[in-house]
Amino acid sequence: MPAVTEPLFDSAQYKASQKQDWSNVAAGWKKWWQTMEHCAKPVSDRLVELAQIRTGHKVLDVATGIGEPAVTAARKVGPTGRVIATDQATQMLAVARERAAELGLTNLEFREIDAEALDFPRERFDAILSRWGLMFLPNLTGALANMHRLLKPGGRLAAAVWGPSPKAPFISLAINTVRQQLHLPPPPPGMLGPFSLADATILERALTRAGFSDIRSEPLTLLFEWASAEDYTRFQQDIAAPIIAMVAKEPPARQAMVWRAITEAARQYAGADGTVKMPGEAICWSARR
Repeated sequence: MPAVTEPLFDSAQYKASQKQDWSNVAAGWKKWWQTMEHCAKPVSDRLVELAQIRTGHKVLDVATGIGEPAVTAARKVGPTGRVIATDQATQMLAVARERAAELGLTNLEFREIDAEALDFPRERFDAILSRWGLMFLPNLTGALANMHRLLKPGGRLAAAVWGPSPKAPFISLAINTVRQQLHLPPPPPGMLGPFSLADATILERALTRAGFSDIRSEPLTLLFEWASAEDYTRFQQDIAAPIIAMVAKEPPARQAMVWRAITEAARQYAGADGTVKMPGEAICWSARR
């Protein structure tokens, strides 16, 4: 009997899917960015602190989405500094450019570049940032090694990933509900996704192999808030690319059932006035070249 082999991971196909999935939710991010950033701002602020960014610095933001922490960094470096923010999702960058223009940030530039193919001169940047992007990289160590190459000697990398699933119901409640409703198995070990770097040893090992030193991490718990359980579900329907991709494969009636189940699950976090508040633990990392 021939041996049974697991299908090979197709990195190119995965990246193409990610590019499309995140571009598809750009309009949702534009709609909800104030809700998201009101809650997520402490992470952007902390990453800028950990990277020791100062006036006049040159900064790279990897997987910027709709522009964070690039906007926060651009304000910090001032007119004599420069921030280049990259992402592979075309429509997300379009929203980011709109936001930067509205804020009058002329020291902030956006480029459509794969995070694993950052083609800049060596020792170009004083600091590199990434907020909730590293979890989706197929070749994490290779990408980090390239970031190490792009940093000036003594330059710092600061990045945020999500902590363990139970500490981030802001995301995991919807994901777990979808899996339960659709009778899906748990994700296999090593599968890329929001919680793929929740085990701190994985990123610490990758940073070490990439050549970084002075590697540190710290948890930062955020509190996300919506007007109602229904509002939470609409938020997930509009911006959560991984969740949307899971549900979209089902017939319309089954999709509606799943979204109703998410709303009901969210009610456990509702207060007397109906407001839903959920924690989300981020892990903020810093490392030095």
